[in-house]
Amino acid sequence: MGRPNEEVEALLQEYADLVAISGGDAFKARAYEKAARAIGGHPTDVSTLDAKGLQEIPNVGKSIAEKVVEFLSTGRVAAVEETRASVPAGVRELLAIPMLGPRKAMTLYEELQISSVEQLLDAVHEQRLRDLKGFGEKTEANILHGIALMQKAGKRILISAATDVADQVVGDLSQVEGCEGCAYAGSLRRMQETIGDVDVLVAAEASGPFMEAFGSLPYAAEVIASGRKKTSIRTTKGLQVDLRVLPPDSWGAGLLYFTGSKAHNIRIREIAVRDGLKLSEYGLFRTEDGAKVVSETEEEIYARLGLPWIPPTLREDRGEIAAGLRDELPELVEEGDIRGDLHTHTDLTDGLASLEDMVTAAAARGYAYYAVTDHAPNLYMQRMTDAKILAQRETVRKLDGKHRRMRLLHGTELNIGPDGEVDWPDDFLAGFDLCVASVHSHFRQSRDKLTRRLVRACENPHVAVLGHPTTRLIGKRPGIDADFDAVFEACARTGTALEINAHPERLDLRDEDILRAKRYGVKFAVNTDAHSVTHLPYMRYGVGTAQRGWLTEDDVINTWPLQRLRRFLAGPKA
Repeated sequence: MGRPNEEVEALLQEYADLVAISGGDAFKARAYEKAARAIGGHPTDVSTLDAKGLQEIPNVGKSIAEKVVEFLSTGRVAAVEETRASVPAGVRELLAIPMLGPRKAMTLYEELQISSVEQLLDAVHEQRLRDLKGFGEKTEANILHGIALMQKAGKRILISAATDVADQVVGDLSQVEGCEGCAYAGSLRRMQETIGDVDVLVAAEASGPFMEAFGSLPYAAEVIASGRKKTSIRTTKGLQVDLRVLPPDSWGAGLLYFTGSKAHNIRIREIAVRDGLKLSEYGLFRTEDGAKVVSETEEEIYARLGLPWIPPTLREDRGEIAAGLRDELPELVEEGDIRGDLHTHTDLTDGLASLEDMVTAAAARGYAYYAVTDHAPNLYMQRMTDAKILAQRETVRKLDGKHRRMRLLHGTELNIGPDGEVDWPDDFLAGFDLCVASVHSHFRQSRDKLTRRLVRACENPHVAVLGHPTTRLIGKRPGIDADFDAVFEACARTGTALEINAHPERLDLRDEDILRAKRYGVKFAVNTDAHSVTHLPYMRYGVGTAQRGWLTEDDVINTWPLQRLRRFLAGPKA
């Protein structure tokens, strides 16, 4: 997706919030929210479209299209700026707090003159919110939790946004004459879920041309620091990117050093010291005389220390060194191992693309199978009916075989209700090839109720996959408070796969959860939960998270051949 799509999506979502804050038409705010989502998920770069072309995007009418054209041509929208001016800056600051909506933010400003996070914290601690209509102890707790989430996130960004920038920088610098290697390192190479800044390495004899090119990139808003060995910029998106140029014969040592993690590097340096060696970003040296032993590749450095090459996603000092010394490192699942996506949506519910477009995009990825799993009726805003889902099934069956190398599965994403019940009765559920079940509401039930709710869903004979199990949204909503060890045990007992939701805003399960669940013998499904064709490539982030959880092909059901997958879906429950 082109970056203009993301910029327009952010602008329209801001305008929707501003309309809501200022007491504008709720339907207008909702219209702009829908348009924002549609443009954000549109596969074509919107900067290439005129007003007429924009109106062909679902939920984008003439007025919205005109504003998008105005923004793309001038960098501003008069209507948005006028609305911004009518809303105090402090209220807009409050909007950054997860779990605090626009109306409540305006109420806080109008009734208590609160216009900053610090003032809001004081008001909560002084219990001044409780006298406001629509506020109470529960609201206070939600606000405190939202502020904690915001402060914890700090200036870190989602892995997808960091990857977009890193890929662009690596691509641009790779074209500079004299480049013998270029890659990103750091937490991004280790596939952490959020990124503070991006580290890019270049192997070259001369650093000058790369430092000059780096500081002159069109998306470099500011050169923070400049030197012969390291230059740092801040991009137009506010992300810091650090560039280091290494001698080609130090490439492996530099890549190892700057990939980290710090704890992993300390462990391997300890091994080097015991062997009379010293490891730095320039190579592995003998302590006795300073002679370089190896440096050009990570593989040869690890080998000299008696270790196999350790994949970056494992380098967190969670036992990978000991496993390597025992020759027991797992053969990690790779994105190329994924044979299909088992959780996706279409415009029949809240997706942005048609069934045919989603199927075509999946086939282009070379999948052997692909599941469509639109929402079931208990998620009322989706307006699903028995007739709609059965009509979709008929269309799926007709499309099955259109792409000769890919089989289609017709499924659904069930809603796990407050007591663990799901949408349709058993006889209706039996008609689906696959049922994913997920929690979408009642997140604040007691720990016991949430645990029983998830376990009951796992015990349903038709539920094959527990979708986005903790329900978290990174930086926006915490995971639910359930006894997940009990849930993992139930999944292992009932043959229910745990989803690793690859959407970068979710990455749910987390790597720590995966490591725990794996010990119970649970199987996993890495799915994108795609709501548009542009979401299907999110699979890379789900696979990266699976790797951080030490998963192999055998652990992940959608790496299996279709026949084996079907046996699992039928499973012990059948």
